[in-house]
Amino acid sequence: MTEPTAVAALPEHLRTALADAAEWQQPLYEDLHAHPELSMLEERTRGILAEKLRELGYEVQEIGGGVVGVLENGEGRTVLHRADFDGLPVEEPSGPGYASTHRQKDADGVEQPTMHACGHDTHMVTALGAAAVLAAHREDWSGTHIALFQPGEEIAAGARAMVEDGLVDKIPAPDVCLGQHVMPAPVSGHVAITEGPAMSSAVSMKVVLHGSGSHGSMPHLGVDPIVLGSAVVTRLQTLVAREIAPGDFGVVTVGSFHAGQSSNVIPDRATLQLNFRAYSDQVLEQLVGGAERIIRAECEAARSPKDPEFELFNHYPLTDNDPAVTARVREAMIAQLGEERVEHMPPSTGSEDFSVVPDAFGAPYCYWIFGGFAEGRDSFPNHSPNFVPAQQPTLATGTEAALAAILAMLSADGDEAPAEG
Repeated sequence: MTEPTAVAALPEHLRTALADAAEWQQPLYEDLHAHPELSMLEERTRGILAEKLRELGYEVQEIGGGVVGVLENGEGRTVLHRADFDGLPVEEPSGPGYASTHRQKDADGVEQPTMHACGHDTHMVTALGAAAVLAAHREDWSGTHIALFQPGEEIAAGARAMVEDGLVDKIPAPDVCLGQHVMPAPVSGHVAITEGPAMSSAVSMKVVLHGSGSHGSMPHLGVDPIVLGSAVVTRLQTLVAREIAPGDFGVVTVGSFHAGQSSNVIPDRATLQLNFRAYSDQVLEQLVGGAERIIRAECEAARSPKDPEFELFNHYPLTDNDPAVTARVREAMIAQLGEERVEHMPPSTGSEDFSVVPDAFGAPYCYWIFGGFAEGRDSFPNHSPNFVPAQQPTLATGTEAALAAILAMLSADGDEAPAEG
């Protein structure tokens, strides 16, 4: 294998192609933003993606609720770029003319407001923009591009669903996998990237604590699960404060606590939902195991009549960027965007199921972020009802970054990089 070629900025004709793509990207973005769909229920979105990829000349398959387009273009490396496409059960306030008013029944049949409050509409449109330029200018590269669009990221189900539906056997094995996410920082027009841990591993836990019901005036005749649950919440804080080494990263959050219906009735149970995050599997396991130990001990101390019940769900793996791939992608970003627009990405406390796909193939990967809010303007965190990135330069930057990274990896084994046209 020859040494990788140096990465150059995209030639003028590809920059023109990016500008041309922007003309259809804006209306598509607004349509997708106005019609979000809940995780693993994204029928309309999936159809739009499949139709667009077929128009571009990709060979398209629907796998595990997702869409994969494959474009073969002679000998060379195989590079997969992934984008996710589910929305969230969030009510969007009236804002831009394309704000979502869509409502959808969830998996339990309950009607929910829906919103692209995490920017997955941006991911789809930028990935399609890069795919369109690659399809229209095959003379500039050789190899195979895989455009993978994944459902259900918000519930950590989509990537696994695609793998379980035979993804590994149905598409060419990628040599490298790439992905990106729009964030409130850095500012719009900039990207940020890091090697090693980029997004934390995470898992959620549902806990049912059992008490015995009683009249509010007779607490001595029951076991109060609200007092028990309060003790659990307080004690759990010691996991990070006193059991995790100060140099290690860990988060324990109790995001939900439900018990009782009346002020004068001691209920017979309380239900808690916990979330754990870490940059290593060892720390994550330590947090989960420590929580179970603490909860069991508090139940015994409170005279709980039954053992607590535990259920783990929404397990996100660590996103751990390959150093060599990251170095190559960073070089491509700097060549295209300029060094001042390529920042260092501090490891994020957010989580992603992106790495499930490259891990299934045993492929190295790189996952980076790009900004969605202009400098000097208010920015909002992902999942906020106000998370509506500025269309430009956000869409242009995300498309440029994806295209530059894909082309850099296609030429990473010594194939000729795109030349000035």
